[in-house]
Amino acid sequence: MSAFRFSTTTIDVASLRDALADPAAGGYAAFEGWVRNHNDGQAVTRLEYEAFEALAAKEGERIVDEARRRFSVLSAACVHRVGRLEIGELAVWVGVSAHHRDEAFAACRYIIDEAKHRLPIWKKEHYVSGDSGWVNCERCAEHEPSPQPSPAGGRGSGASPQPSPAGGRGSEALPPLPSGERAGVRGVSPDYSRQIILDGIGPAGQAKLRASRVLVVGAGGLGAPVLSYLAGAGVGTIGIVDGDVLDASNLHRQPLYALADVGKPKAELAAARLHGLNPEINVRAYTQRLDADNASTLLSDYDLAIDCSDNFATKFLLNDACVLAGKAAIFASVYQYEGQLQVYRPDNDSACLRCLWPEATRDGIVANCAEAGVLGPVPGVLGSLQAIEALKLLLDLPGQLAGELLILDLTTYETRRIRAPRAEPCTRGACARITALKGPEDSIDGLEVSFASLDRARRAGYEIVDIREHREVAVEPMTGVPYTHIPMGSLLADPHALDPEHRYLLVCARGARSLAAALELRHQGVPRVYSLRGGIAGI
Repeated sequence: MSAFRFSTTTIDVASLRDALADPAAGGYAAFEGWVRNHNDGQAVTRLEYEAFEALAAKEGERIVDEARRRFSVLSAACVHRVGRLEIGELAVWVGVSAHHRDEAFAACRYIIDEAKHRLPIWKKEHYVSGDSGWVNCERCAEHEPSPQPSPAGGRGSGASPQPSPAGGRGSEALPPLPSGERAGVRGVSPDYSRQIILDGIGPAGQAKLRASRVLVVGAGGLGAPVLSYLAGAGVGTIGIVDGDVLDASNLHRQPLYALADVGKPKAELAAARLHGLNPEINVRAYTQRLDADNASTLLSDYDLAIDCSDNFATKFLLNDACVLAGKAAIFASVYQYEGQLQVYRPDNDSACLRCLWPEATRDGIVANCAEAGVLGPVPGVLGSLQAIEALKLLLDLPGQLAGELLILDLTTYETRRIRAPRAEPCTRGACARITALKGPEDSIDGLEVSFASLDRARRAGYEIVDIREHREVAVEPMTGVPYTHIPMGSLLADPHALDPEHRYLLVCARGARSLAAALELRHQGVPRVYSLRGGIAGI
């Protein structure tokens, strides 16, 4: 006989009691919970129970096993009804046999109490005037007096305590558990009760999440809240793609990690944290960057992709892989105090990235967090929104973002929705410019040059242009060499500020922005512009 099980039919108490019989037992205690005809002053006509059975049965086995070991009893078992029950029917039964009555009473009490608080079981009471809706049984238990031994009190207020013979064992109350003991075992398994009681979720929705598979690309400022909330919600399989190691500068916006983790691979760190948060789910760590060789393979095993990367090359690569594979994707990006959110679904009219930007944005044109700065909660908010959209999509909840771009300013809380319908090439099955999987369109050969010093660059005939922002120049000004300061945004807005006959060397902090700006200026007709490889940090 299983230590814990569910039943859709009448519980056979006699056979259960016989299965616990043991010649060594001197004590036997039983608990029976019956459906009663009233609750909170209302007449009850019947009761329904539902359970997330796969998880509840496993946790129920744990509870019974804990009781056996904690109180050294010989045998213990619990059976809980699911489905529709009429007034007077037995809803839950617990039985324990032990060497002595005290151990039997205590173990029985323990199983009842822990089952009330730890099992994902919901009930609906049908009143003459309507019904209660689905209510998690733990909430009912919070308002109930603790059941007594031998009397058969049930979970929640819909089950009524009734006496059950306990041959020669008396009817005294069970001793209370020692202070703090329950805290050491309660919460061992995930408890989804607070979200299952929501309209539109319920046990069926939780089962959907358990069967879902989500690939998260990037485990940084956006990825940290996405991963945490998906794991907490019970998404069954989560893949984490990130080739970076943790840097101390990440921690103010990536609270998934600790200072002691600096220098370790983010994907592995995140996987370990998610396992600690929810040991019931499957977490896969990919300590590599998403690239043209692995994108399709990685994506093939998942239902949904969430872009939490910090560069445009990865965003467009993931976008194109999802369009080609017919997979949904959720994109977000952050710039200082602002962020934007976009959802692509192949089965509706939502736009992909290339519907809005046919030419992939070049990395460096927009400064990243290291260059532009970021306030920690900003990616936290956008990542949380990504998690919400992912759960709405997986559960098919209303209000999904579709065919529009959401832009959020966290300084003013101004929110804008910009219509973003799918482009004509996408409606025919694929965007016209899905190229990221095939490699970059532009060559950077000859655009980057290296010098040991800026003075050598000057002597080689280059006019030096510092394209950093004003605040960067104020903090770390260039000295010892003539140069012109034109912030990148201003320069790209007015490329004619540069004489096409002169030769220019663009300089930024680390070389990424200068390379992107040089490439863009070449496209705008400035032929003799170059980028300092590695930027100021490299000289």
